[in-house]
Amino acid sequence: MKTDAHRGAIPSLPGGRILIVAARYYPEVVDLMTGRALDVVAQAGATGAFVEAPGAFELPGVIAMAASLGEHDGFIALGCVVRGETSHYDYVCGESARGLMELSIKDKLAIGYGVLTVENLAQAKARADASQGDKGGEAARACLAMAVLRRRYVLGMS
Repeated sequence: MKTDAHRGAIPSLPGGRILIVAARYYPEVVDLMTGRALDVVAQAGATGAFVEAPGAFELPGVIAMAASLGEHDGFIALGCVVRGETSHYDYVCGESARGLMELSIKDKLAIGYGVLTVENLAQAKARADASQGDKGGEAARACLAMAVLRRRYVLGMS
């Protein structure tokens, strides 16, 4: 395992294929997370690919479609939802998280969760910044760890 200066050990996944699925509604935030996720994936010995989702609500659907091809060892869901004046925030956050967890359990997918749920853009930028929150890197590390476990327990690989 390699060590990441910001957060510790990075699971090794040589030859792994990770798909980053990003909802770029707030590109200044999500692009920071995407860059860090790609860095961590590369440090693990895996390759990262990228696809854009229309929004955070659609992340589970895009991952489900991509997973049906069987080409990836894991997925990193990235996005940002900023609380507004209506209950829309609660629905988007809750259903996105629920959908991703359901895919993880039902379909045994390795998914790293990197959807920020914040009160304002300042909070989001702090959480996305590699020197502060590094949520893109954290989501990548979670995905890699789950992909290693998936190989062992689902696919029977050591």
